[in-house]
Amino acid sequence: MKGLFWFRHDLRIADNPALVALSRRCNKALMVYVIDPDWFRPTNHHSKHLGRFREEFLYQSLRALERELKKRKQRLVVKVGNPLVVIPELCKKHQIDLVSVTDHPGVYERQQVAYLMRTLPCEVSVSESFTLYLQSQLNFDKTTLPPTFSQFRKHIERKNILPCIPISAPDSLPAFIDERRDLWGGQEFVYDLSPYHGGEDAGSVQLNQFFWKTYGLKNYKQTRNGFDGWQFSSRLSAWLANGSLSPRIVAAELDNVEYRHGRSESTEAMFAELLWREYFQWMMHCHGAKMFAFGGIKDKRPLTTYYSEHYKAWEQGTTEFPIVNACMRQLNQTGYMSNRGRQIVASCLVNELGVDWRFGAAYFEQQLIDFDVAANYGNWQYLAGVGADPRGQRHFNLEKQAKEYDPDGTFVERWANASASESLLKY
Repeated sequence: MKGLFWFRHDLRIADNPALVALSRRCNKALMVYVIDPDWFRPTNHHSKHLGRFREEFLYQSLRALERELKKRKQRLVVKVGNPLVVIPELCKKHQIDLVSVTDHPGVYERQQVAYLMRTLPCEVSVSESFTLYLQSQLNFDKTTLPPTFSQFRKHIERKNILPCIPISAPDSLPAFIDERRDLWGGQEFVYDLSPYHGGEDAGSVQLNQFFWKTYGLKNYKQTRNGFDGWQFSSRLSAWLANGSLSPRIVAAELDNVEYRHGRSESTEAMFAELLWREYFQWMMHCHGAKMFAFGGIKDKRPLTTYYSEHYKAWEQGTTEFPIVNACMRQLNQTGYMSNRGRQIVASCLVNELGVDWRFGAAYFEQQLIDFDVAANYGNWQYLAGVGADPRGQRHFNLEKQAKEYDPDGTFVERWANASASESLLKY
């Protein structure tokens, strides 16, 4: 039996049920990743889907995946084009019997799988591993999904719903089917993403470092609102976003920490962050395209519009608010911004500058090394008052935020003289 595995947001070997399913049924297989040229074209909101930081992180992750596949006598075939053209062409050319893919809550990702299931003459098998829980465990739709995170969390706790246990990597993979690779990732990047490095091994190392080696997890409750540095947060979001790391592996490791050292405020805070990620995934799953709508899932149109001069000042970090400028310049030069920083700059764009939140969300999509479609758009709707926040629009006092989280002005001072535009400086 011939199979085709389509890697998307699951760039790993471990805890990959779709890969295990294919390996058990096929004796020959293609392992494919498709780079869509549309990712690099500006959208209606003036930003691209894939900016330079995440592009390099993606290429690093693909190279790491290729190395892991080679160890198992397989190879990664990277193609460039529309996946809904590329995948059917490969299936026809190689007479594929089974296409295996991991489910993802993204609107386009689900549409793509639905199209393949309708049009391909072969079987399309869909497995779940991007979320902590299975659809059968939660069984939410847009009418039954809890309207707030607090209610979602209480539902999980009340029913004692446990995250799925991660599964091992397959013992062996089917023999490879020979197929030409397209050129990919050949350009020279003259900046360094370190300490970030894409790939399954790098994600596992960071998990081990933060949970065990450096004891970062021990103080997470106290440090998580930091702005700068590497250790104040787990920094796992980038690997979780492209699937180099499974959220179920993170949850299992967290459970292991609590088993050995006991539960603490910091371990509870870390699990709460995993649950926030989970909640946004199910929001995307249930509400679909409404996650991108101006009025959000509430159908509540905010009193904002598009002011080009306000947006440009925000984007380049040249507003009248030093804390916002520091955060935006950090983002433009590193591809990262802390969770606290993201809330502050989002509140500023919507409230102080009166700009349509979707332009901010699109810019984050382009710039963030850890962009996750559900978490990004869910958080922006939350701040704009059109999402899952029971209090309505969140309006931060920027001066108070700066005094509370950057009391000595170190963060603002560090980034005050940084270039306002995207930089090629080493992180």
